[in-house]
Amino acid sequence: MAAIVAMLLALVAGWGCRRRGVFPEGGAEALNLFVLWICLPALVLARVPGLELRSELLALVLVPWAVALAIAACVVLLGRALAWPRGVVGCLLLMATLGNTSFLGFPLVTALLGAEQVGLAAVYDQFGTFLLVSTWGLFVLAAYGGQERPGAAAIARRIAGFPPFLALLLALALGSPLPPAAQAVAEHLAAPLLPLVAFALGLKLRLRLPPGRWTPLLAGLGLKLALMPVLAWALLRVLPVTPEVLAVGVLEAAMPPMFTAAALAMAARLEPELAAAMVGYGLVAGLATVLLWSRLLA
Repeated sequence: MAAIVAMLLALVAGWGCRRRGVFPEGGAEALNLFVLWICLPALVLARVPGLELRSELLALVLVPWAVALAIAACVVLLGRALAWPRGVVGCLLLMATLGNTSFLGFPLVTALLGAEQVGLAAVYDQFGTFLLVSTWGLFVLAAYGGQERPGAAAIARRIAGFPPFLALLLALALGSPLPPAAQAVAEHLAAPLLPLVAFALGLKLRLRLPPGRWTPLLAGLGLKLALMPVLAWALLRVLPVTPEVLAVGVLEAAMPPMFTAAALAMAARLEPELAAAMVGYGLVAGLATVLLWSRLLA
């Protein structure tokens, strides 16, 4: 549970520094650029090469993609019905579809289901959430970043210019794990991601949101924390999976919004205050809903 405590402390520290004015203006943007250009590409290179998937675990790959697309459709429909600005829709397409399935997911699965189930959680995270943020997340940034809706060519150019996407192409081209020395370097460069993202989010965290943002916040949290695990449960119930796979899949789907997704939203100026609020309020509410799901599954 040290990861949870570290995130909370860094988040509170960032919020306190903003309140006291001890951090320079634009500091959050600088930290997020470091995450985007250094930490995320290093994380991709450290984790993706050599990933192996057994056929019996395909359900844990299918579920995160299926439920993310379903939630994305709900966000688009709500955005049209409630006339949300493009930035709000883009922010929620990241925050309501991507969960914190590693930094929070692994320790919570360990605590609630046992350490022997962490391998299943890793499949959900690596082949589901991690690849989603490296592909779907970058598509959202390219499509919704900026003031005007870009065309297909502009979206393709933006995606091709994202450092995590370039790292993903390199990692897939390698096909096998990095040499031990290069793996160690990548791990060290990726290590600051968690505290930097949490601190930057704290710098942007506002307990009072701008007018018109409370409805997107509540809708986003409802989709992420309530509807997504229900969809995962319904899908896994009809697939030929073991009870352990079902439990891990549902708990991972119920995890609070991803810190890294918020960092991407903030770097692209997609409603940074809404993204920070989704993480801050979602962390508290998400821990409660994960515990509730663990009781229901038991």
